[in-house]
Amino acid sequence: MEIWINPACSKCRSALHLLDEEGAQYTVRRYLEDPPDADEIRAVLERLGLEPWDIVRTQEAEAKELGLKEWPREPGERERWIGALAAHPRLLQRPIITAEDGTAVVARSEGAVRDALGRVPGSAGNPA
Repeated sequence: MEIWINPACSKCRSALHLLDEEGAQYTVRRYLEDPPDADEIRAVLERLGLEPWDIVRTQEAEAKELGLKEWPREPGERERWIGALAAHPRLLQRPIITAEDGTAVVARSEGAVRDALGRVPGSAGNPA
């Protein structure tokens, strides 16, 4: 599994702590230093089962500068939103865990992190 984090984020640090406590094998991606491109964002949205506007941090300065709260949230605007996320990775909700079963979760709570852990083939929550 991979976890997209901002090390300055307390939710990210909490998720990493829980993953470590559970002995999970994972890779860390510091998405502000190694930003996902539009294709990677599309792929993670598919895995999440969400739309780009569902994973935007609307209170960030960049969101306010772009006027994201006023952008239409409809299929025809999807690529515009994805482009904004690719150009401004700070707008991404965090942390995002991509699980080994092909799904992903926005892991902002202990329950969401545990959900991702349960999606690992052969784990206690998901027998192989």
